[in-house]
Amino acid sequence: MFTGIVTDIGEITKLAATAQGQLHRLRIVCHYDQTTIADGASIACNGVCLTVVASGVDGETTWFEVDAAAETLAMTTARHWAVGTRLNLERALKIGDELGGHIVAGHADGIATIVSREDLPDMARFELKTTRELARFVAPKGSVALDGVSLTVNTVQDVAFSVLIIPHTLDVTTLSSWHAGIEANIEVDLMARYAARLAEMK
Repeated sequence: MFTGIVTDIGEITKLAATAQGQLHRLRIVCHYDQTTIADGASIACNGVCLTVVASGVDGETTWFEVDAAAETLAMTTARHWAVGTRLNLERALKIGDELGGHIVAGHADGIATIVSREDLPDMARFELKTTRELARFVAPKGSVALDGVSLTVNTVQDVAFSVLIIPHTLDVTTLSSWHAGIEANIEVDLMARYAARLAEMK
């Protein structure tokens, strides 16, 4: 479980695919203390919860490896990741951690595409669109996770919605590089999903 508060930006330095392309082994460098990364630990990478299968230190740089399986490659932007791709990272919650964003499972629901970017004096405004299936869970003033970042929805119109990004978030995440046409992993709010399911069961 995560909160959508990014704690580091990692970079892919190695990527190996199976012959069938069903599994990608990724090596990601980061600033985390390697002694705190256990095999089997969960780390959200651009909002996708992945399991650490190995970790180590190369000089003064920490690295860890994860496997992205076929479903992850099909459902998320992981299929586009390559050596040099920068990723928003978040470690799994521990009891007693501050819940600074909102409850995020790290199970991306699909893709949102950036339609436009508007740079304002003190923030950036992005308009995105997603599928109709996911758009029904997106509400004004509600929460959404985009590439692992907990954000508040500003406006909604049909399958399009907008978010406002403050300078701090632009500084400490990869969202500063967003522009029209970029795809982002989207995870809708868990509460909205459960509320919709309850309504369907009535």
